[in-house]
Amino acid sequence: MSENKVKITVKGKTIELPIRSGTIGPDVTEISTLYKKTGIFTYDPGFISTASCESRTTYIDGDKGILLYRGYPINEVAENGDFLEVCYLLLHGELPTQVQKKDFDYRVQHHHMVHEQFSRFFHVFRRDSHPMAVMIACLGAMSAFYHDSIDITNPHQRMLASLRLIAKMPTLAAMSYKYSIGQPFVYPLNSLGYAENFLHMCFSIPCVEYKVNPILARAMDKIFILHADHEQNASTSTVRLAGSSGANPFACIAAGIACLWGPAHGGANEACLKMFEQIGSVKRIPEFIARAKDKDDSFRLMGFGHRIYKNYDPRAYIMQQTCHEVLNELGIKDDPLLDIAIELEQIALHDKYFIEKKLYPNIDFYSGIILKALGFPTSMFTVIFALARSVGWVAQWKEMVEDPAQKIGRPRQLYTGEVKRTYVSIKKRK
Repeated sequence: MSENKVKITVKGKTIELPIRSGTIGPDVTEISTLYKKTGIFTYDPGFISTASCESRTTYIDGDKGILLYRGYPINEVAENGDFLEVCYLLLHGELPTQVQKKDFDYRVQHHHMVHEQFSRFFHVFRRDSHPMAVMIACLGAMSAFYHDSIDITNPHQRMLASLRLIAKMPTLAAMSYKYSIGQPFVYPLNSLGYAENFLHMCFSIPCVEYKVNPILARAMDKIFILHADHEQNASTSTVRLAGSSGANPFACIAAGIACLWGPAHGGANEACLKMFEQIGSVKRIPEFIARAKDKDDSFRLMGFGHRIYKNYDPRAYIMQQTCHEVLNELGIKDDPLLDIAIELEQIALHDKYFIEKKLYPNIDFYSGIILKALGFPTSMFTVIFALARSVGWVAQWKEMVEDPAQKIGRPRQLYTGEVKRTYVSIKKRK
């Protein structure tokens, strides 16, 4: 606790509020007693200047382009580790030893299977249902299948639920994809790595042997790592808010998926591909660049810039390199959408307008290209985002449940409706 205090004068009365300091980042003013002392609330739409919790999980400095997982820079984690190592780090706070890593990998791998009745559960949906709608239902349904891990007061059950969520998300995601294209479900293989297993469940079919390309599997693993957590974003805040009521972890993650589905959040990479389709041809790019620069035109280029990062998104550096590795490995030629994406990237990196406004290509721009190149339809992009982010949600949920200072979320409001009125019977209304 800092010795400094903030003084606020309200209607002639001056009060002092304490300033709290984190290990890094800006200090915060604690306002929990503000209403009691002054009779006023704060008003902060979108929580632009409000810290809703204390966390040790992830740190972002948007001005400097820094993202840390438990103190480790994202580029070091992504280049040297794998996704399950990141899962262990986010859950436990430290990188695992070789013994711990082997044990953790084994426990996750042996939880990949889902209850067999899930296969029948899928058939209640129309074939053209959006996979995100299916995933929300599946995660909510997990609490009906796994009764032995919904007691949030039990540390063992909390960890069991965490492992199940991390392990079963790729299986459910792959099932939602297979169901949407009319192919049979593919069971997970414990002999495969996390990303390999997901690609195998998505793209193998019973009648043909499928071998996972290690370069593509590594690219998939990096996508998972780079999306694993991102501080108190909208979906993570939703998970924490749902969890603050004591809801079971599966219900909380279902709430997070619902929030992630929004085009302003997890749907951004899907929106990027739709934008490429709208542009249609490399020849039309100058037309859309001009529209993007026109203040009177409502058109906006998707996949550029970021609300938090006022510098280059550190994840985008890694994703850019991975993107080109995937395209080179697959040898894709004559794909109009990918041609548009590559040309847009070059313009954004060299055009004075983009550079001055810091509209760099972000992670959504590159991940969308990679996922399309791998063969995923745009409807699966946000599902894959949810799969990756599930570990961050679980880590943040677990941290929230174990925080003794945590209370049920209950924001205040600035009421601007009608004042108290007298009820008029329907016969007397005009």
